[in-house]
Amino acid sequence: MFGLCNLANIPLRLEPSDRSELVSQVLFGEHFVVTEQQPKWVKIKLAYDDYEGWIDVKQYKEITEVQYNFLSENEIALNADLIEYITSPDNILMPIPLGASLSFLDNNAINVENLHFEGVKVSGVKSKSELISTAFMYLHAPYLWGGKTPFGIDCSGFTQMVYKLNGYKLLRDASQQATQGEALSFIEESEPGDLAFFDNEEGNIIHVGIIMENNYIIHATGKVRIDRLDHLGIYNAELNRHTHKLRVIKKIID
Repeated sequence: MFGLCNLANIPLRLEPSDRSELVSQVLFGEHFVVTEQQPKWVKIKLAYDDYEGWIDVKQYKEITEVQYNFLSENEIALNADLIEYITSPDNILMPIPLGASLSFLDNNAINVENLHFEGVKVSGVKSKSELISTAFMYLHAPYLWGGKTPFGIDCSGFTQMVYKLNGYKLLRDASQQATQGEALSFIEESEPGDLAFFDNEEGNIIHVGIIMENNYIIHATGKVRIDRLDHLGIYNAELNRHTHKLRVIKKIID
């Protein structure tokens, strides 16, 4: 069984309960495999990053395996504005967030409601130099554990969506993203767009941010913000102390 998110964004939960932890979000147009079914919930695996969780059975549209494969095999088109609108033939508007997937709208067999999008789309691989300008679109977005939109986002959701909008695929969690790319020995070797990862006292990767020029970093903690980066980690000038301990820097894009 296969599905597609036909709402602006829906919660992906750890367990089949409205009270369960939000582990991620499924944005408009994202498609997935249904791996387990209950009367009120289904467990899914997202096609984009294989991330798994539970969603409400009332919050998705069922598609066929052929349609799932079509979406998986074709280039992704994404909404490139902070917020845009999908319109129906009877002029009902539905807001969709930055990074929502639009690919299915061009397939009449999937888009049977004849939904329409008139905003700016982005697709294909962009220059690494564009990552920072994309990251700035999320600046001041509030922190939300499991979030993936400018209205609430976590650290790895932020890095994943910035990379996705530029045509590069990252896994969902910071610990997963840390397995990707090439490790650098020094901050001085890094370029804007590279990722910096941070660990806790147990040595587990718990945070990630995007390196900027001149030893700055943009990352989501409290909100998407810009701080200083040095060999110890992230230095917050407002608090006058380091807040995150640097573990490794990874170059994802050459």
